[in-house]
Amino acid sequence: MSKEISLEKQEYETILKQAVEHIRSTRIQVAKKINKATQSIYWNLGKLIFEKQLNEGYGSAVVNQLSIDLKREFPDMGLSPRNLWNMKLFYERYHQADPKLLQLVAVLPWGHNLLLINKVQSLEAVIYYANEAITKGWSRDWLLNAIKMDSFSYYQSQIQSHNFNETLSIIDADYANEVFKDRYNLGFLGITEKVKESELEKRLVEKIKSFVLELGKGFTFVGNQYRLEYNNKEYFVDMLFFHRGLRSLVAIELKMGSFKAEYVGKMNAYLSLLDKLEKGASENNSIGIILCADKDHLDVEIALQDIHKPIGVAEYQLLLPKDKLEDLLIKEIKESTTNYE
Repeated sequence: MSKEISLEKQEYETILKQAVEHIRSTRIQVAKKINKATQSIYWNLGKLIFEKQLNEGYGSAVVNQLSIDLKREFPDMGLSPRNLWNMKLFYERYHQADPKLLQLVAVLPWGHNLLLINKVQSLEAVIYYANEAITKGWSRDWLLNAIKMDSFSYYQSQIQSHNFNETLSIIDADYANEVFKDRYNLGFLGITEKVKESELEKRLVEKIKSFVLELGKGFTFVGNQYRLEYNNKEYFVDMLFFHRGLRSLVAIELKMGSFKAEYVGKMNAYLSLLDKLEKGASENNSIGIILCADKDHLDVEIALQDIHKPIGVAEYQLLLPKDKLEDLLIKEIKESTTNYE
């Protein structure tokens, strides 16, 4: 006789959420392995054509016949003459490249790689776009628009506003520099008028999946208005995350206006409390990020000068620029970007 199992609705929803997350994460890992295997095939075919010194002049007949024979054996692999030439270009461009770049392009979908081959000249820029596409799950259209917006040039021009190099170990500082950005785009909130900080926080919590995607890979949401109690006093952190790679709690404070030096002192106190009350024995010190509408680098530098807790200051952008294909970008942000094409 079967025993009926009764669960509270909240408990069941927790089980369902964990099951869905497990399936999604597994599917992403499988997709990455498939992509890597496919790129390996394309790499070796490109290498073969390159080493046989075939080109689109005298070698066209050979490649055309090769395409016909290969498609007869493998009809579903996209082995057209044009694609075979793209494979040669893929190998030709990257076979002497930095190993870090090779690791990145190996797990990108082929359509993403074709965009990078045809539209990005600098190998340094390829590393940037490939890393962004992988860590944030960019679709092909999203990658295309990032290239058109010349995001790499903007990334190069950013001045880092933090004290990570002074407060973290060399390894952790390098990692934190890669994880945290100087500006975050919150266009997915659809805000077109002034709102209070509490309203901004509320909307971010409602769209926490999109916000986590904007933060980058490795973040887990812990809670908002996270309560800390010490010496009979209460403190509330706007938003609290945990970063798996850094193994650190990450406190985020939201400010509607421009940066003020007093924000650093408040964040410094929050980090001390988090390290004292919440940090696990095997975890690293907590990190603070102050998100504000605007900041002056010199003001930030002075405010952080004698601070020994790792704190970064970043700007946020609530609206996407209309001259940068706003409609398409907002549509892409709202959609799930965790699956590759």
